Amino acid sequence: MLWQGKIDRVIKIFKNFKGQAFKTFCNYLETHRCRIVNYQYYKEESISSIGSGAIESIIKRIGLRVKISGAQWNIENVSSILALRCAYLNGQLSI
Repeated sequence: MLWQGKIDRVIKIFKNFKGQAFKTFCNYLETHRCRIVNYQYYKEESISSIGSGAIESIIKRIGLRVKISGAQWNIENVSSILALRCAYLNGQLSI
């Protein structure tokens, strides 16, 4: 059910179980609801790779681009540079 993004149904199943592990699990689902991906939807729509390897590779490439040799970044500027890079790659930046 989590694969399909049915978080409420999972919580409903486990909510009345006794034991701290079940309560902890339900609390985790509630807290991280917005971060739990509906993998089935992404797979069916061929939106993106759902494997962690591809995601880790992309993160590594972004990190390398930010760490350009000789460049010095203030922590406040990194998010702006990444936003520009994302806009460029998504075709939202006209040059």
